[in-house]
Amino acid sequence: MLPFKISGNGNMAKIKSLFFGSEVQNVVESSKFQENITIGLKYKVRSKPPLIGKNSLIRSNSIIYNDVEIGDNFQTGHGVTIREKTKIGDNVLVGTNSIIEGHCSIGDNVSIQSNVYIPTNTIIEDYVFIGPCACFTNDKYPIRVDFDLKGPVIKRGASIGANSTFLSNVKIGEGAMVAAGAIVTHEVPPFFLAIGAPAKIKPLPKHLKTLNNI
Repeated sequence: MLPFKISGNGNMAKIKSLFFGSEVQNVVESSKFQENITIGLKYKVRSKPPLIGKNSLIRSNSIIYNDVEIGDNFQTGHGVTIREKTKIGDNVLVGTNSIIEGHCSIGDNVSIQSNVYIPTNTIIEDYVFIGPCACFTNDKYPIRVDFDLKGPVIKRGASIGANSTFLSNVKIGEGAMVAAGAIVTHEVPPFFLAIGAPAKIKPLPKHLKTLNNI
């Protein structure tokens, strides 16, 4: 089965046949699909079409693999890639040219800006903001030795600054902030600030000790 390529409203019947469930028609009619998108890229023989909630807006040149589950009110920028075995909650934005490599978990009310790279086995909890060009990694010793791939864990309400970089398997605590351009090599405690390269850990000012309102 080839992926479905959507080129306009004339292909709505095709999209309807792609999704599971009794509410398929309502889901499709409440969503907007721009041109040249691929929903349901087949990566193995028994993979299943993605499940996407109501009120979605999927912009041009985006690709969503099979075995992906996405909640309601989902939006992408242009040229987004979301790979297999990824679960995404409600009210999530994935910005232009961002890549989610698969086997990832993303919660509700998450804002991922443009050009963000999220590798396999990354966990992002609710109310997280990720600034443009943030780069997460999941391999401590690339190519040199076998390594159990583990992306970062970003806890509830954390904010990630633009152009920040994260080594594999680091944990960013609840409500923590990572400054723009930081290189994060160790765990950031809840409601602390990581700043610099390599990042130093400092307490957050009192007025910033609050969760994101996304």
